[in-house]
Amino acid sequence: MDLAYPYRFDRSGRSAAQAEDLHVRELIEQLLFTQPGERLMRPDFGCGLMQLVFALNSPELAGATEKLVQGALQRWLADRVAVDDVRVRAVDSTLEVTVQYTWLRDGRVVSQTFMSPASGA
Repeated sequence: MDLAYPYRFDRSGRSAAQAEDLHVRELIEQLLFTQPGERLMRPDFGCGLMQLVFALNSPELAGATEKLVQGALQRWLADRVAVDDVRVRAVDSTLEVTVQYTWLRDGRVVSQTFMSPASGA
């Protein structure tokens, strides 16, 4: 069990915990939507995905974002998962980020999709 995100207390007054599967999904989500420099004690945490909200939505943007996201995931979550694939699709004014990874502890393959606004001007 890992700490729940956002941090909260359970009914017994202790730090709330949650299953590792959900915790890793939330770690990925935090990494995707945290700007580098946003965390005081970890200024290099994050991948800068939200900077792309104001960029022109295009296939080139999606390709560059795939590399950006994959690098950040490998850096910050390499102790739990192996990143197999990152796909980013520009869909209207949204970036759709799909991450496929393999759990290091049991070899299970998981695919998760995250959505972020990316308005094209």
